[in-house]
This record gives sequence, C-alpha cells and structure tokens, in this order.
Amino acid sequence: MNISLSAYWQLLRRYLKPQSGAVLLMVALLLTSIGLQLVGPQVARSFIDAAQARASEGVLMQTALVFILVSVVQQVMNALATYWSERVAWTATNALRAELAAHLVRLDMGFHKARTPGELIERVDGDVNALAGFFSSFVVQLIGSALLLVGVLVAVYLIDTRMGLAFTVFALLALALLGWVRRFGASHWKEDRERSAAFYGYVGEVLTTTEDIRSSGAVQYAMLRFFEHLRQWLPVRMRAEIWGSAVWMAAAGVFAAGDAIAYGLGGSLFKGGAISLGAVYLVVAYTVMLAAPIETIRTQLQDLQRADAGVARVRELMEIRSRLEDGTDIIPAGALAVEFRAVHFAYEDERPAEVRADEERVGTLEDLSFRLEAGRSLGLLGHTGSGKTTIARLLFRLYDAQRGEVCLGDINLRHAKIEALRARVGIVTQDVQLFEASLRDNITFFNAGISDERLFVVLETLGSKPWLARLPRGLDTIISGSSLSAGEAQLLALARVFIKDPGLVILDEASSRLDPATEALLEQALGKLFEGRSAIIIAHRMATVERVDDILILERGCIVEHGPREKLAAEVHSRFAELRRAGLGEVLV
Repeated sequence: MNISLSAYWQLLRRYLKPQSGAVLLMVALLLTSIGLQLVGPQVARSFIDAAQARASEGVLMQTALVFILVSVVQQVMNALATYWSERVAWTATNALRAELAAHLVRLDMGFHKARTPGELIERVDGDVNALAGFFSSFVVQLIGSALLLVGVLVAVYLIDTRMGLAFTVFALLALALLGWVRRFGASHWKEDRERSAAFYGYVGEVLTTTEDIRSSGAVQYAMLRFFEHLRQWLPVRMRAEIWGSAVWMAAAGVFAAGDAIAYGLGGSLFKGGAISLGAVYLVVAYTVMLAAPIETIRTQLQDLQRADAGVARVRELMEIRSRLEDGTDIIPAGALAVEFRAVHFAYEDERPAEVRADEERVGTLEDLSFRLEAGRSLGLLGHTGSGKTTIARLLFRLYDAQRGEVCLGDINLRHAKIEALRARVGIVTQDVQLFEASLRDNITFFNAGISDERLFVVLETLGSKPWLARLPRGLDTIISGSSLSAGEAQLLALARVFIKDPGLVILDEASSRLDPATEALLEQALGKLFEGRSAIIIAHRMATVERVDDILILERGCIVEHGPREKLAAEVHSRFAELRRAGLGEVLV
C-alpha cells in the first residue's frame, strides 16, 4: 500500500490551515530549539579549546555559564514547541473526527445496516488517533529532526569538508535504508486497523445485547466469538510489530556505522593536526546529535506506517457516497398529502446473493400505490414484515425506492432537499433515543434557540406539566435512557415533534409498550398533535387506529385493503371488519 506525499500534504493543508497562527508559533519555537541545539556543542568546543590553551578561570566560568543558559533555554523552547504541537494535533484530529462523523450521518441507511456501530466508532476514533502523531509528532519531530540533520551536516562541513562529505553520504544512505524498510510494514498496519475495527464492532454488539445474551444462555457462545476475534487479530498485530521492528534493527546498524565514522575520522584528523581537540569533541557530539534525528526519523517512519493505514482508511471512508442524492425542491408548509405511485422497494443488503441476482426478485414493497389527502390520518395495519415501517422509512427518505415515486404534496422526494424534507416530517417510534443530558436538550436536540416558554407550552399541551413539576430541576434535570419509563420517553418524543411542527406525523408502534393509563394520556396528546397535520399511524392493535380517517392493510408488501375507516368497518365482508369482530388485542403480530 503506497500513500503518496500529496495525500499527506492535502491532510496537513486542510486541517492545519485554520490554525495558521498556532502553526507559525510552533515552527518558530521549533527553529529556535534546533538552533540552540547546534549552538550548545559549539560553546562546549570553545570551553575545551580555551582550557587547553590555559585561559583564565573567569573566561572558563563565563563559557560554562553560557553553556548552561543555552541548554536551559533550549529545553524550555523544546517543551513549548511540544505543547503547541500537541494542541495543534488535537485541534486538527478533532476537526477530522467531526467531519467523519458528519459524513457518516449523511450516508444512507444501507451503508449503516452493513456495518456495526462499534466498527464505525473504531473508524472515526481509532483511525483518527493513528493520525494524531502525524499532525503533531510528524511536524515537530520528523520535520524538526530533518532540519536538525541539515544543521549538523552544515556544522560538520565548517569543521572539515572531508568529514562533512562523509557524514552527508552516511546520512543519505541511512535515510534511504530506513525508507526502504518502512514500505513493507504499511499493509500490515492497515490489516491491523481492520481487525481492530472488527473486534470493537463485535464488542459493541455484545454490550448492546447483554440482556438478551444472558437471558438466552448465550454467554459462552459470545465469549467464544470474543476470543475468536482476538485469535484472528493476534497474528496480524505480530506481523505488523515485526515489520516495525525491522526499521529499529536497521537503525541500530546505522548508528554503529556513524560512531565508527566519527571516531575514525576525528582521531585521524586530530593526529594529523588538521583539527583541534575541541573540534574532535564537536565531531563526536554532532555524531551523537546526528544519531538523535535519525532515531527520531526512524521512530516517526515506524509511526508513519500506522499513519499510512489510517490515511488510507480515512480516505476510503470519505470517498463513500450516499446513494441518496440531495435535491433542491422545498416541501411546502401546512398539512401534506402523501402519495405512493407504483413503488417497488427491497432491502438489497439484507438479501441473499442468489436473490440479488434475480431480476424479478420479490421486494418488501411490490407495486404499492395509494394516496392520503392532506389533513387526513391513515392507519397502517399488517403482520410483522408486511412493509409498514418501510413506508415510514421511505417517507423520511432513509432509503429510496428502486422503482416508482414517493411524493409529499406535489414534490417527488427524490427531488426534495433532504434536510428540508426531514424538517417537515415528524416520526415517533417505540424505541426513543435519549441522551444523557438535560430534559431541555433532549427535547430540543441541543438547539439553544428554542425558548423555555415554548417548551412549557408544548409540555402543557401534552399534559406533561405534572410530570415536569416532579422533576428535581425542571428542564435542567439530567435524564438518560434508564431514568424514564417507556411512557415518559414516548411523551418526550411527542414533545420533539411538537417543537418541530411538521406537516406529516408518523407514529410507528408508538403505543405498543405503554400501560393503559399512559396510553390514554398519549391519545389526548395525539388529538392535539394531529390538528392541522396529516398523520400515519402504524399499529398492531386495532384500538390504536379507531381514531383515524383511512385504513390501509398490507400483506407481503402489497395492499390487501384500503379505504375510509368508517366505510370499511360498515362492510361486513371487509378484512378490517373481520379484524374488528375478532375482538383480539394483538391480531396482527
């Protein structure tokens, strides 16, 4: 796997340009630190030559104090450069994380169905963490070490041209060798990142289904899968570490050669009277100093193997495009008419390969056509898997139909602006997502522009004022998924819809887990929510749809019956009338 220098440059330019001031300060501190590193041995050389020439004690003391001052200032500059490099790195990586997260949110549901949440967390956090050193250590240490290397070579040239030439050849050969060895490790680190993502994806699945795993006695199976992932990951990590160590072994040989050059040439030139004893010390000191940047470059090249994998996986993720193309049409205000025109839809990622290859495959929805007039309510009935929730997902444009048209008002949803569309459609499901945040933030989704007065009006409309009064800090009370009952969570979800003020409201089994008292309260709230809006109620229980205007019964993605509720109820032989006469609560499970 080869990542071009232009790819790294694009990353640096994109995420460091907004921090140009901090980057310039970091570079200034870095250059100052490098300059002082080069000055230190020169001061020590002056001290040695002065001592050999029997200079006065005052001169020697002054030179020693200058050396101490240079060393202290150099360490301070180095510490400040490191601090600013880390600050720049975290700012850059956080911006990259935010961009990746926003990109993932915009991708279609087919993408998310094919990947686990744990895998995506590892891609957003783990892969970006692998790049943190690239933004900080790479700039400060790798580039800084390269500058120091050049400075050392120039200083050695000033001492003796022959030594400068020898050290230049040595440095070039060392860097070429380290660069050549580095190439072989990148692919192994990429595979390591992929195994890591698969492992944490599995851990995420297990943690979210702990209750089911324990209740079904599947703990042993879950742990076996856990260790299976680790067994698959271990040899991959070992190969990556071994190739990383190959760079270290090459560096050890390089340093030994550097020491041999320094002592051999330095001693030879001193015996020949070409350089002084202080110059010999300077050569040895610069040799040690030359080893430091090469060692740093070696370390950073090893880390760059991880960065190669991180860059490749980040670019791969950013290049994925949603199959939902954004349109330009704006959904109008007010109650919205709903129309499906010969809609065919199937969950492509969930079907077997032989079915996907079949041109005449059976879909979740087959040639579905119906219309709901603006301001009316529709009850959707059908067995599990009949396509009820799929209709809601298509209206919210989480997916696009393979054939046919889905329209709100006169707008084909393929031509609608997605953000504007979702602002005009409100949906409440039986599973309500809550954040560990204040009640206010949970209702407004952290929108500070919504006033408390507006929230009080909404909660009073829902009949939730008594519940709000019982909370210790009112709207500022911190809540989470475990702190609310199912009924309270549903009422909170309705409050979100009220705040949104959509033209179409979809309730997907919203009351299936509620106790009778809470359901009665929910029914009162729904009456106010439906005023001036269109509504679709997806239900298993017949009682849930007794308030709607129209009924649509689905079976295997096709319409079994559709019409006004009162008319269907009056027809003795209608499917809806049969279901009502059955007198069963859960007749359509």
